[in-house]
Amino acid sequence: MKLMNPSQKLTLEDAARKACQHAYAPYSNFPVGAAVLTNRGQIITGCNVENASLGLSCCAERVAVFNAVSQGQRQIVALAIYTPTETLTMPCGACRQVLQEFASEAVIISLCQGDQRLEVSLPDLLPKAFSVQRPLEGRS
Repeated sequence: MKLMNPSQKLTLEDAARKACQHAYAPYSNFPVGAAVLTNRGQIITGCNVENASLGLSCCAERVAVFNAVSQGQRQIVALAIYTPTETLTMPCGACRQVLQEFASEAVIISLCQGDQRLEVSLPDLLPKAFSVQRPLEGRS
């Protein structure tokens, strides 16, 4: 896991909490906010966006990753997830696989309204992940 300084952690966690306020979750009533920290020190956020056709919904974690990629940021070193619940929520399987593509060694921080907090590495959440080996050339 790449080490972050305490200030970066607090800023990342605060960004995830704020992103949760923008969640569009009228079907599940389960808002989620996420924030990624890139290798360039940029923090980019996302929230879950649901759709009446539930399969077309997108989790906060993937929205944050896709926002980062759309801004030319392809190396993510940390992700914070916030849910306004009493217990922690971890990324779903689809989000874990997307994180493997752009954040294979990232620190994952899960936060909730309650006192619980968990910090793990992506390899802990997705051991023996599927990955295609390719050169890093052209990746920013």
